[in-house]
Amino acid sequence: MGYFEITKTKNGEFSFCLKASNGQTLMKSEKYMTKDSTKKGIESVRRNSADRSKFDVFEPKGGKPYFSLRAVNGRVVASSETYANVADRDAGLKAVYATASKAKIVDLSVRK
Repeated sequence: MGYFEITKTKNGEFSFCLKASNGQTLMKSEKYMTKDSTKKGIESVRRNSADRSKFDVFEPKGGKPYFSLRAVNGRVVASSETYANVADRDAGLKAVYATASKAKIVDLSVRK
């Protein structure tokens, strides 16, 4: 089962990433000022990942493919890493569909 990982930066901001069961990062969020906002971002990913129309897939000319997930308000909640090819990106996208709604939260921001 995949999981969300919450981390805290040195300057006090928070972020999360969705990881597959093997630990591979599927998506990363932007930075948040509070942990509560970060958890709301995770809930947005859980809700919106069930709706494939909320995902944007990109195949930049001369660049590497990736995808992002938009919230109801249209704002990007999280984006994938770049992939070597479209098939790998699509496999990552399928992993998000299968993982996000049931993923537990691992809070690394409380560790020293």
